[in-house]
Amino acid sequence: MQVGQIERRKFDTLVIGAGGGGLRASMQLAQADADVAVVSKVFPTRSHTVAAQGGINAALANVMPDNWHWHMYDTIKGSDYLGDQDAIEYMCRAASRLVIELEHAGVPFSRLDDGSIYQRPFGGQSQNFGGEQAARTCAAADRTGHAILHALYQQNIRAKTHFFDEYFALDLIKGEDDQVLGAVVLSIATGEPLIIEAKTTLLATGGAGQIFRTNTNAMINTGDGLAMALRADIPLQDMEFFQFHPTGIAGKGMLISEGVRGEGGYLLNADGERFMERYAPNAKDLASRDVVSRSIAIEIREGRGCGPNRDHVLLKVDHLGADVIKKRLPGIRDIAMTFTHIDPIEAPIPVYPTAHYTMGGIPTNRFGQVVAPMRHGAEEATPGLYAVGECACVSVHGANRLGGNSLLDIVVFGRAAGNHIIEFLGSNRYHQSLPKRSVDQALARLARWERKGSGDGESVTELRATLQQTMEEYCGVFRTDDVLQQGVEKVLEIEQRLEDVTIHDHSRIFNTARIEAMELENLIDNALATVVSAHARQESRSAHSRVDFPERDDEHWLKHSLYYKEGQRLDYKPVRMKPLSVESFPPKPRVY
Repeated sequence: MQVGQIERRKFDTLVIGAGGGGLRASMQLAQADADVAVVSKVFPTRSHTVAAQGGINAALANVMPDNWHWHMYDTIKGSDYLGDQDAIEYMCRAASRLVIELEHAGVPFSRLDDGSIYQRPFGGQSQNFGGEQAARTCAAADRTGHAILHALYQQNIRAKTHFFDEYFALDLIKGEDDQVLGAVVLSIATGEPLIIEAKTTLLATGGAGQIFRTNTNAMINTGDGLAMALRADIPLQDMEFFQFHPTGIAGKGMLISEGVRGEGGYLLNADGERFMERYAPNAKDLASRDVVSRSIAIEIREGRGCGPNRDHVLLKVDHLGADVIKKRLPGIRDIAMTFTHIDPIEAPIPVYPTAHYTMGGIPTNRFGQVVAPMRHGAEEATPGLYAVGECACVSVHGANRLGGNSLLDIVVFGRAAGNHIIEFLGSNRYHQSLPKRSVDQALARLARWERKGSGDGESVTELRATLQQTMEEYCGVFRTDDVLQQGVEKVLEIEQRLEDVTIHDHSRIFNTARIEAMELENLIDNALATVVSAHARQESRSAHSRVDFPERDDEHWLKHSLYYKEGQRLDYKPVRMKPLSVESFPPKPRVY
């Protein structure tokens, strides 16, 4: 199809992704009378924010004493000091006000007896800079993401945001000066491409959990925005840091919220021992996620796993009583009964660490602008391009995200990006002309899969399963140089095999099969970024645990990795230790 024959639409801002980050930004923009388009490959309320269970962090102090300085300290400590402290301060200071805004927008938070928002304890939280356990996580039972996403969607409908539901983003369009001018997208229903011209573009496409076989993510989490950035010559930051949630349903991966342990649940090994007391004597079962995940893996490796295969541990909640479980954890009970046929009111849930969250992503500043370091050391923003949420790396999570900070991240930086875009639009009032070359590149990607006919070659489904199994085996909770090197080689081989894939499943609508093929392309790019970055980092830092380099090495590795698609090359940039208005928290041993 010729470029001139393709339908075009023009907007002030194009938001790609309709999760919490994208909808919080689009709401900010639409309420400021900007003309906003939101492209989503699923109906917006099916975006993955809907799956967030436990809550959103804010130092409201409704249950016990708290303040944002303690929240900031816990987040920096949780990040293993790889988080940028200016962005972390910005997030923690804004948290309380934005949670109240969500309440006013219609989020039905659970309540205390006095009517204030209920808050539960979560992992890695403390009072007084590492003291007693805090209760900082504002919850709507165990369906907090669901409640937030629906409220934001309703507010966007009210503000007249324009939605392109069930459209797949192919690639960004860049101008002659590298300004991003929109994207080419594809209607999943018709297979017709559409050019959306925009003065500003915001990527809010979520993470890439589907690079692993066992994961908590929806099938749609294929790292589309991350791969689009790579193809636009933008690096990905800190991709070696992938969070494994300690409590996925054993053998299946469905998430069992940290809120279960926040309500008083605890982990047991085959001997009936509360083993977390051995690994984290103070925080115990509410230690940071990386600590709990490694502890479970060690218990199983040393033969104290449960079940006939000794391949999981047990999460005990029945002692909480039926009333608490039905009131605070109704969704978790449903999940456990559906996928394990176990009622947690009566028996413990079998759990094992499962791939959960992409802590790296597209490098941004705290205004949501996509930035990359220049040769002289300074950072330069990519004009017209923003990123928020799990696809972005601000970095507020560093080497490990605290539970409850992901929903906060999308709300805070969705709003921040919206505000900066409004400012940008004030001085960039007109659309630029689109270079034909940039549009042709996006269409060439589509045409590549249009030419793939039926045949006897490997299917997309088979190759995707091979990629996921490879990443699980060669880039898991524990890593070594030899295993990671093999992982790099195997993923590169999978990348070559993609060339010979054929679409030969006639039982599907062709558009769906073609989109699955392009999602696999994106997954391979994300997998390479992850395993190459992991192989290069020769230290253990939080979620990145190297058996051959067991200690954290601040002298050589207190820095962000930057992965570029071209030549799979890596660069590095320093961590921002300087907060906005308070003293920095220098690195020290991380103990729970």
